[in-house]
Amino acid sequence: MIRIDGSYGEGGGQILRSSIALSCITGEDVEIYNIRASRPKPGLAAQHLKGIETAKVLCNGRVEGLRVGSTRVIFRPGRIRVRDLKVDIGTAGSITLLLQTLMPPLLHAGRECRIEITGGTDVKWSPSVDYFAFVLGDVLKEMGAEFEIELIRRGYYPRGGGKIVVKILSGELKGKKFKRVECCTVRGISHCSNLPAHVAERQAKSAEEVLREHGLQSEIRTEVRRDVSTGSGITLFCKYKGSISYGEKGKPAEKVGGGAALEIIGEIGSPGTFDRHLADQVMIPGVIARGVTVYSSTEITRHILSNAYVINSFIDGSVEIKDDTIRISGI
Repeated sequence: MIRIDGSYGEGGGQILRSSIALSCITGEDVEIYNIRASRPKPGLAAQHLKGIETAKVLCNGRVEGLRVGSTRVIFRPGRIRVRDLKVDIGTAGSITLLLQTLMPPLLHAGRECRIEITGGTDVKWSPSVDYFAFVLGDVLKEMGAEFEIELIRRGYYPRGGGKIVVKILSGELKGKKFKRVECCTVRGISHCSNLPAHVAERQAKSAEEVLREHGLQSEIRTEVRRDVSTGSGITLFCKYKGSISYGEKGKPAEKVGGGAALEIIGEIGSPGTFDRHLADQVMIPGVIARGVTVYSSTEITRHILSNAYVINSFIDGSVEIKDDTIRISGI
């Protein structure tokens, strides 16, 4: 059995998600202990339970310690059984974080399936659905994955209620050596729901102005919706680099848009091939790819080091990090 210390590095939910995904992929039993030990509320939250429950169904597995607040879980996977999945996370639990657990095993299985997930599409501390589609999604497609993402409705904190459908058509990934791409035009989506249209427009305008001041062209479209939850946000992207900013009560739309612009300007100005968030999100897909995946990151974060720890615990020597470069040997 593989034993993973959930307090290692950043000590958050990513260690849990990566461990469960790799357990499904490799067929190895895994024990994760000290789960989220450094967080204000240690142990499993409701969103983590939903991810493990869904992986259990997907892998025909068995689980010990599956309850809110549990700091120790044992996951025993069976064989992956590809099937259409319908998951309701509840409230505003992040859809994209759930996909970090489900997508790698499903891509590894390489069969067609449909995943419908209800929850949060645009919530703090997680990739937005647009980042998943246009930054991470494009990288996975470059590696050979074939899938489609359909946004049905957006879900913001605290109500959630967003919905997406992911159709996986083919999953065989091939390793790739990624090279830095100079950014020409920053693209983006500025959105709001149940708010005046000028909120999305001001977010976009502010981002465009900041980008222009730094010599960058932009094409940002606005999206005004009437979904079940209320909120706003903006995602900017340029090839392998992106940024996300969400609206909050009392936070001007100009700060939302301008903040996203400043973040992507910093990423574009850094020498790494991938932004620091993409760099850790590609690590598990790199493991299931055929061959070697190599790229550099604008920053080697604790999330990256935590993912390397988990991956190398399952497959010794699979991840090598030297300076700003990450090399992943696929299985």
